[in-house]
Amino acid sequence: MSFKESVSAGPANERASRVKYVGAEDVGYKKTLRARQIQMIAIGGAIGSGLFLGAGARLSEAGPSLVFAFAVCGVFAWFIIRALGELVLHRPSTGSFVSYAREFYGEKLAYAAGWMYWTNWVTVAIAELTATALYLNFFKAYVPFLGDVPQWASALGVLAIITGINLVSVKIFGELEFWFAFFKVAALVTFLCVGVYMVIFGTPIDGHVPGFQLISDHGGWFPYGVMPAVILIQGVVFAYGSIELVGTAAGEAQDVEKVMPKAIRAVVFRIVVFYVGTILLLSLLMPSSSYIPGVSPLVTFFGAIGVRGADAIMNMVLFTAAISSLNAGIYTTGRILRSLAVTGSAPPFLVKMNSNGVPFAGIMFTTIASLVGVAMNAFLPGQAFEIAMSLTAILMLGAWGVIILCQLKLFKLSQQGLIERPKFRMMFAPYSGYATLAFFVLVFILIACDYPVGTYSAASIPFYAAVLVIGWYVVRGRVYGIANGKLKFDENQELVSTTTAEANEELAVKPTLKEAQ
Repeated sequence: MSFKESVSAGPANERASRVKYVGAEDVGYKKTLRARQIQMIAIGGAIGSGLFLGAGARLSEAGPSLVFAFAVCGVFAWFIIRALGELVLHRPSTGSFVSYAREFYGEKLAYAAGWMYWTNWVTVAIAELTATALYLNFFKAYVPFLGDVPQWASALGVLAIITGINLVSVKIFGELEFWFAFFKVAALVTFLCVGVYMVIFGTPIDGHVPGFQLISDHGGWFPYGVMPAVILIQGVVFAYGSIELVGTAAGEAQDVEKVMPKAIRAVVFRIVVFYVGTILLLSLLMPSSSYIPGVSPLVTFFGAIGVRGADAIMNMVLFTAAISSLNAGIYTTGRILRSLAVTGSAPPFLVKMNSNGVPFAGIMFTTIASLVGVAMNAFLPGQAFEIAMSLTAILMLGAWGVIILCQLKLFKLSQQGLIERPKFRMMFAPYSGYATLAFFVLVFILIACDYPVGTYSAASIPFYAAVLVIGWYVVRGRVYGIANGKLKFDENQELVSTTTAEANEELAVKPTLKEAQ
């Protein structure tokens, strides 16, 4: 039941009061994530293979102009994370924006948003599995037997390990994700310190003196024209993917009101330093033609400066970075699927949790679907990352669009006096929201123009939409049955029918909207 439906169902004086939605999907979780873990989950979710691996190909295609693409996308990433922050402070939920879509727009949008986001994370898993396999390929020169390990086998092994981690407990997930993210940050800080030192002191790299003159000597900021930078915005969107992960973690966080604003502000700051700063520094250190598609630009840099073993160490750190993103993805999808299952939009078995409060059924379901990534690494090892990246960018736009739409609805309801906005708010609302939605449309057009992978990815959307529509007609009876109290989950987490009396009682106590205390 959406906010609109619940408010309109009550008497006039009740409609005028401020109400607050309570999500049923949040029951059963253990709020064990600490402030430092939330901080690192927020950072780790925002830094992944899109920067560590994808930037190499982007620099070789667009040159230093990639800096501007990252900066422009960074502005809209800031709007997205601020919008999500306002929603989280309005009501923390493990269902994240899927739960907010249900609150403000109803079950149909929640269904579409949830399955779209789940599909997005499966494609992210494919990209990260491919990245881990590529990083392991680097070590063939150091560990000969790795040369006999096919790319798909590496991907399968990593997937099995990460699934096992997520099945234990959220506390262990949070601790491991803290250290995974720590290694990501350490890698970037190390690179930034070494790179800045070499720029300041003009230390030659492969016969080139670092600095702004290096950009001037190799065609300027736009060596290949403006269009490559514009076209590559769609690839940069993938690099910013997962900044919304902090919204899911909020549902299992301690002291949300204090932790979340700090975590979100930290993400925005690190976007500027880690993303824009890293791309700018890479452009100042070496000609863009030195960077190789499929190889991390950080590995290329450390290999070029001649420090023995530095490239291997950095590659190992980047390997853990890809594992971190995959770990976060498995965590998120398990909870999103349970949010869908609780309301009937997903198969009932996905509601199951273990004694540690882990939605193991959803996690295993995602893992099985991620085996597509293993297959792609077996049959399309050279294209798996690019295909997954294009699909992820499109699906991510849809997820972010739902976040913006929910914030706009929250803003509208607050203007009507039906709801109170939290103190932590989306900047320049509602105009920043409208501008962000327009930007998403532009990015989708750019993806469609990126032939062949982007074009085919965009062309697949109508077919995906058709599948969602068919799926809705399959599950809607169950969705409305749960909403009306005719179906419910018993103490064994099984979906059962209720009698008329039980249905009325269930409907009366069903957590939907309640007056704010």
